[in-house]
Parts: sequence; C-alpha cells; structure tokens
Amino acid sequence: MSIRENLLRIKADLGENVSLVAVSKYHSKEEIMQAYQAGQRIFGESKIQAMTEKYTHLPKDIQWHMIGHTQTNKVKYMAPYVSLIHSVDSLKLLSEINWQAQKNNRIIDFLFQIRIAQEQTKFGLSENELFSIVSSTDFQQMQHIRLRGIMGMGTNTDNQAQIKQEFLYAKSIFDMIKNNLHTNCNIDILSMGMSGDYQIAIACGSTMVRIGSAVFDKN
Repeated sequence: MSIRENLLRIKADLGENVSLVAVSKYHSKEEIMQAYQAGQRIFGESKIQAMTEKYTHLPKDIQWHMIGHTQTNKVKYMAPYVSLIHSVDSLKLLSEINWQAQKNNRIIDFLFQIRIAQEQTKFGLSENELFSIVSSTDFQQMQHIRLRGIMGMGTNTDNQAQIKQEFLYAKSIFDMIKNNLHTNCNIDILSMGMSGDYQIAIACGSTMVRIGSAVFDKN
C-alpha cells in the first residue's frame, strides 16, 4: 500500500482522541512529503542533527517531535523549533532545555520518559525518580518548559499480556501526575504504542502513538 493508504488505515484505528506521530527517522524528505501531502503534520526523529536538516528543507507547519535519547550538548540545535521532546530522563537535561528555551524566547513542551519495560537497554526514569524531580524546587522554578505528560516503551516481546501490564502501569503514573501537578504543567499526553503494539496501547489509555514502519512501508 502507499503511504497515503497506510495513513488512512492507521488513523481509522486511532479515532479522534489519539494523535499520530509518524516516525520518519529512517525515511527521506521525499517520503515525508508524501505523508505531508496526505495530511500528516507530526513527525518524529531520534537524532537532532537529522531532524534539524529536515526541518530546514521541509514545510514550516510540520511539528517536529524528538523521540530518541537526547544528548544535553545537542539541545541548542533543536531549541528554536522543536514542538515536543518525548525523552526527558534527567534533571540535568531538563535544565538545559529550559536554558535553551529561554535563549530562544520559547516555552518548550516535553514528556518525561518512564522506564516501564523489563529490558535494561531502555532509557527512562523510575516512578520514584520522576516524582523526585517534579517535587524539586529546581523543577518548579523552570519557566521555559512545560510538562505535557509521559512517554513509555513496552518490552519488545510477543507476550501481549506483559505489554498490556506495562502500558497500564504507565497509565497509572500518568493519572497520578495529572491529578497532582500544577506548576509548569498541562498534562494531556500519554505517549505509548508503536507499529507492533499501538492497538494495545490505545486500549490502555494512550493519547499519542509513534508509528514508523506501518506508515512508511509500502509492502
């Protein structure tokens, strides 16, 4: 199927209350433009330099989401334009985002990445680490960032019961911060679910899915 046909099929699955991030990190500007011409406006990249190069050459109404592990020394390159950072996993990184946002006279939206998978290779904060950061004076004094919610990645497994359990755990954390945080926050995004598990994620309360191969593959 074409990229347009893939997008129509996926968006029919998502319904009105779930946003789609088309993961374009392995795809060319031409393929992104095919998705753009089919109505897609949110794209996700995992490397800041590649995202910045695409931002420079593609339409400016695209919303660019940083979905990969973020290096502190690279934040300055995306600070002028990034729409949402999904992968904040330390107070040090958040401080740099706040500083670069201030330099660009912006408020940058972000998600805390929560470690919900059993795989040790996954990045992210534990529940205790998350609440330690959000209760800190340093966090509460940051005026150029806005917490929108959390992101989680399920274990790469065929065990759907395990994936569901991990997603429900992420939803419970999302509900806790939504009900208890007010400073620098507008909690409305639970980013979980990719090409192989997004239906499970939606059933567990996801409001944003990150889908690459199911959008761009033309098989």
